[in-house]
Amino acid sequence: MAKYLGPVCRLCRREGEKLFLKGERCFTAKCSFDRRGFAPGQHGRTGGRGSDRASDYSRQLRAKQKARRVYGMFEKQFRRYYAVALKRRGLTGLNLLQTLETRLDNVIFRMGFAVNRAQARELVTHGHFTVNDRRTDIPSMILKPGDQVMVREGSRSTTFFKELKDIAETRNAATWLDRDLKNLSGRVARLPERAEIDGNLTEQLIVEYYSR
Repeated sequence: MAKYLGPVCRLCRREGEKLFLKGERCFTAKCSFDRRGFAPGQHGRTGGRGSDRASDYSRQLRAKQKARRVYGMFEKQFRRYYAVALKRRGLTGLNLLQTLETRLDNVIFRMGFAVNRAQARELVTHGHFTVNDRRTDIPSMILKPGDQVMVREGSRSTTFFKELKDIAETRNAATWLDRDLKNLSGRVARLPERAEIDGNLTEQLIVEYYSR
């Protein structure tokens, strides 16, 4: 499975806003975006983003790139999700965001069981979670309302999961998820509504980008 191995703070600087890719570190003084909030590269300090003069294509591309980086995937996989959303009934943009939100790694992150999606993805690939009582190591698994996620019994004795219950209490779970901290489990109660998904994402521009 391919994944981005470069500095993630560079991605935030390229998009001109915090994407919170490092979790709790993004809220501290160590955040690279707070110290160097300009775009990377030799033209970063001189307004290399050109946001004031951005063309329609540029705005569409940046909206797509931002969403892709927030959820941590490459173009081929992101385009595949768009194709799935296009075939479903309803608004294509909302269908896309709901599909991305119900990925297993994102659900674990939204439950507060990981500091960011990258950590959630790693925990899943190492086999620490079960879905409907079946062990899985596929972060991209799409969950449906009613699906239950739980920390695997064999993983509960590790230091990380022993401390997770207390740490997760400080993190808010998404309102469309039911979380049980006592049993380190959760359930997808329903699909998220648009207001419950990141408001900084502009799905209409993403649809326009792929509709060219």
